[in-house]
Amino acid sequence: MATVDGASQLAHPWSLLCALGALATLWWAWRALDRAWLRPRRLGRALRAQGLRGTSYRFPSGDMREFVRLGAAALAVPMPPSSHAVAQRALPFDLAAIKQHGNVCLSWFGPEARVIVNEPKLFREILSNKNGRFGKQKSILSIQILLADGLTSHQGEKWVAHRRIINHAFHLEKLKRMLPAFAACCSELIRRWQDSVGADGVQEIDVWPEFQNLTGDVISRSAFGSSFSEGRRIFELQSEQAQNVVQMSRAMHFPCYRFLPTKLNRRTKANAREVAELLKGIIKKRESAMKDGRAENDDLLGLLLETNTKESQETGSSKPTMTTEDIVGELKLLYFAGSDTTAVLLTWTMVLLSMYPEWQDRAREEVLRVFGKNSPDFEGINHLKVVTMILHEVLRLYPPIMLLGREAYEETELGGITYPPGVTFALPIACIHHDPDVWGEDVGEFKPERFAEGVSKASKDSPALFHFGWGPRVCVGQSFALLEAKMALSMILQQFLFELSPSYTHSPFPVSTLQPQHGAQIKLTKI
Repeated sequence: MATVDGASQLAHPWSLLCALGALATLWWAWRALDRAWLRPRRLGRALRAQGLRGTSYRFPSGDMREFVRLGAAALAVPMPPSSHAVAQRALPFDLAAIKQHGNVCLSWFGPEARVIVNEPKLFREILSNKNGRFGKQKSILSIQILLADGLTSHQGEKWVAHRRIINHAFHLEKLKRMLPAFAACCSELIRRWQDSVGADGVQEIDVWPEFQNLTGDVISRSAFGSSFSEGRRIFELQSEQAQNVVQMSRAMHFPCYRFLPTKLNRRTKANAREVAELLKGIIKKRESAMKDGRAENDDLLGLLLETNTKESQETGSSKPTMTTEDIVGELKLLYFAGSDTTAVLLTWTMVLLSMYPEWQDRAREEVLRVFGKNSPDFEGINHLKVVTMILHEVLRLYPPIMLLGREAYEETELGGITYPPGVTFALPIACIHHDPDVWGEDVGEFKPERFAEGVSKASKDSPALFHFGWGPRVCVGQSFALLEAKMALSMILQQFLFELSPSYTHSPFPVSTLQPQHGAQIKLTKI
């Protein structure tokens, strides 16, 4: 009898543990069922009841299968050489949804509600972010931090403080100090091209990798000055990191994917650690040189450190506003945002000016009238009206960033519909830039003259050019990028005529930016 009682006492704790385990399993099962089945269906009914059109939720992947299918079909064949309809190739799912369901429509990425917004007015309302209703998508931010935990990922007071410091570093007067670095890198490019030209004065060059190297050199030299070689290694790592993050983001609807020990995840984390260590070493050396009075602060790192120190002194804080880790994040972001975006802008500009030689002639005539054969200077660059019109039209037709994403952080009303927290908004820049209702029936044509009176008068619903974003979070480096592009394009026009090579295939390809899938082969003729 005693033995039976003892066994009963031993069994009791195990019974309790089993019961608790069963309850926990039921709770997690209910959570999973609610997230993947019940909640999306409730939300879909609520939004459709308010008049929002779109797709119905399909368990468990939503519209992901159709998204992948349309994307693969769009990229299977190149575009006609004369076509600029990049939205059909880069954002086929979003474009098809807009055509079927309207300019504001509902889609599903897994169980997440994703609202596509293709109206400039609502674009601006979301990007202006009054009262902090909208922010970066939290699921994407967790991955993007591996690339750069900088200004674009910050919110609230931290964003305000960082933006204020970085604005000082990118002020036009400060950018003048970097013009010699721009000119030096562009001169090296021109000399390399001139040396490669044969006896007939003609040479075919794939300008895409050339411009990647150029913008990487410009960032390295203008950011770090004398630490140029170390900066070059960071550029190489960040270029690889950008591709890795894009691959990871495609699988973000799988729970905890980024924590799995896959080869891609391990490589991404190793890159992040190496870049951080390289940057910390450069920062420490620069801070030591500044203390000893041996540093010239004509590069971005020097300007950031200088402004950061002044900001801390003005606020009376004993600690710097931006920590070393903060500065590392901003410099990593600079490499990503400042190199690929300018490289693709220059690449598509060369392609389009090859397609439209009359505009190439007009741009060259303007450059020679302003600079002759002299190196472009800051004042002259600000007077390049034709070149500016061309760059704006290239950015409209071939925006480097195809789409922006935002998330509702609280219940919010937009366009007459109330959305709960957690709904994401897809802002397809390429679709807006190619919308005939916004730009006119000639929307698919290369017409730089539409920007003759500036960006504000170029479209019907203005402004509708969102290549650098819009609102308080507009890209802080846009003046840097345009100054660099104008410098490089002017120096190329001074020295070369160019046309498309017969080997060129017109295949814009959305990676981290809109890149030429098979390169951009250009025939250069030395002037």
